[in-house]
Amino acid sequence: MRILLCNKFYYSRGGDCVYTINLETLLKQKGHEVAIFAMQYPENLKTPWEKYFPVQICFSLGLGIIEALRRPLGSAEVRKKFNSLLNDFKPDVVHLNNIHTQLSPVIARLAHERGIKVIWTLHDYKLLCPRYDCLRNGNKVCEECFADKHKVLEYKCMKNSNLASMLAYKEAMKWSREKLEGYTDAFICPSQFMYNKMAQGGFDRKKMYSLCNFIDIERTKRDSYDKEDYYCFIGRLSFEKGIETLIEAARPLPYHLKIIGSGPLTDILKEKAKGANIEFTGYKEWPGIKEIVGKARFSVVPSEWYENNPLSVIEAQCLGTPVLGANIGGIPELIKEGVNGMCFESRNIMDLKNKIEKMFILNVDYKQLAKSSQIRYSSEKHYNELLELYQQ
Repeated sequence: MRILLCNKFYYSRGGDCVYTINLETLLKQKGHEVAIFAMQYPENLKTPWEKYFPVQICFSLGLGIIEALRRPLGSAEVRKKFNSLLNDFKPDVVHLNNIHTQLSPVIARLAHERGIKVIWTLHDYKLLCPRYDCLRNGNKVCEECFADKHKVLEYKCMKNSNLASMLAYKEAMKWSREKLEGYTDAFICPSQFMYNKMAQGGFDRKKMYSLCNFIDIERTKRDSYDKEDYYCFIGRLSFEKGIETLIEAARPLPYHLKIIGSGPLTDILKEKAKGANIEFTGYKEWPGIKEIVGKARFSVVPSEWYENNPLSVIEAQCLGTPVLGANIGGIPELIKEGVNGMCFESRNIMDLKNKIEKMFILNVDYKQLAKSSQIRYSSEKHYNELLELYQQ
């Protein structure tokens, strides 16, 4: 088959990008022809398809602001370049990932109008929430836009800005649920939680499929599953990841916590962690992540937003490391209590503190955890289910 993968960025920027790149590799290994459509960006991987990429946009005052304002609604440049790619590659399937704003759902419409099958993997809640993360002003879980998109204007959810919120509102109204359903043959929800939220927002269950993410299992395999006496966190150091709650819970405890990652809260968190048994390792590439997470007694995922199907949980379990996760979004679906981890009440410092203590005495067969997880999140399992969708 000829499959066109679309994602706004084409480098390992986030979970949506990692999935797209891994899927490209997997599909090629299975003998399919694969093309890429993304936005031009300095850190993108090199690809022969980049000549079709629309220019990078930036939402700040300058020469490119007009194109930036047009892009979420489906700009002429995106339409022209995407149509050229469709003409030259002639895909059987267009597989969308994270496309809003920088590419826009206009590409779903263009593919649909040519009779090309359109599959869309949902990595966030953008089809329901103009802000994409169901956080009002970045810190309060909110679902009001599921029924009334005008709420994004009322609460100024986008950067607390009237202009940014107006653009998000216009984008949501331009690409309504009815239009998106009409253009798309199947929506893939990586978690049952996402599936349920999409149904709550009025999307047709007959067009939705629940399919967990996969990872490159080979790179998670280890010679030894011995553990050292610490636990860890990996992720962006920002509010929605719950890292402030974790610092507060960890401060009075004697256990050593290693924090992998960087972000806007780095300096604030380091100040709060002074005097506590907490180490900030900074940003790490995969070899460093594998070493630290693989040897940790457990990993903590203290999120305070609707995580969909977080790779931080999947990768840790495949490394043989149990996970203490917040009971929010799709996280609880990945955790079997007392077997591969535990859950705690999101934002509850005391519950998190108590569960950290319990995790240190939890008896886990780390090697068996890795083995069962590697089967559960294997590329082969994912590919077989995805191919079925492609061929329906």
